[in-house]
Amino acid sequence: MVVEEFGAITEEIMEAISRVFIGNEVVVRKTLAAALVNGNVLFEDYPGLGKTLLAKAFAKTLGLNYKRVQFTPDLLPADILGTKVWRQNQGTFELIKGPIFTNVLLADEINRAPPKTQSALLEAMEERQVTIEGETFPLEKPFFVIATQNPIEFEGTYPLPEAQLDRFLLRLRVGYPKRLEDEVAILEARLEWGKDDPTVDLKPVIDRETFLEMQGLVERKIFISGDLLRYIVELVRNARADGRVEAGPSPRGAIALMKVAKANALLKGRDFVLPDDIKDFALDVLAHRIVIKPEYAFEGVSGEEVVREALKKTPVPKGEEK
Repeated sequence: MVVEEFGAITEEIMEAISRVFIGNEVVVRKTLAAALVNGNVLFEDYPGLGKTLLAKAFAKTLGLNYKRVQFTPDLLPADILGTKVWRQNQGTFELIKGPIFTNVLLADEINRAPPKTQSALLEAMEERQVTIEGETFPLEKPFFVIATQNPIEFEGTYPLPEAQLDRFLLRLRVGYPKRLEDEVAILEARLEWGKDDPTVDLKPVIDRETFLEMQGLVERKIFISGDLLRYIVELVRNARADGRVEAGPSPRGAIALMKVAKANALLKGRDFVLPDDIKDFALDVLAHRIVIKPEYAFEGVSGEEVVREALKKTPVPKGEEK
């Protein structure tokens, strides 16, 4: 597969998902870019905006296995990872696999589970493996987590620690439909479907093997120049050096921005990265990796504001070519 062949496949994937997730093509494209580099995505937004629907449509269209876990205060790590059960008739322990053994895991309302359960995801999200009772099991490729959390409801929730937030490649917000016509289109689509879950009628556009080939294309065939690598690092360092920041993006954040910029280039039909590929994702990649000093957080300063200032401050390389 070459970049030119991939363009038609991308549009077909986008069109299929957009038939059930109405009115926000940017979020669909960014989620697809993250998936192309095995990136975990955190959707932080209000209820009822289609986050679960997007995750299901995404997995179905890409021909990947999908499982959903509703996070609750009484959820245990074993409920996600699985456990070993003694089989008396066989005289051995049998592994009962949890929902994490899939390709796309939807962790719904992830901040409702206690830290011990949240941490059960950390090894899987970073190393694509899990350890159950001292034995390590690799997860099938591809594997990534799509998690959701409500940003305004804090009763009975456990905020994600910075270490776990750092494992998410992107933090996205779907937002309410911007135009009245978009919201009307959602109602019209629901009438046409005749059901609450239209993903049951979705057909895979590609299969797992093709998607893995696409991931390999991003990794090996998309060129990024040394000047743009320097631009990414300068951008990250400027955000980190902001006087309002207590802890800024680490080198992992810079790597994440580089990876998703390459995926963005491929989605736009190029085999080389431009500065705009980096700018498109800077807020989504870096803002949630920034901890604001308490006195500035109290004044309403956010990670997004720091990243916007860093983007203005960081000179863009000129004359970038393949």
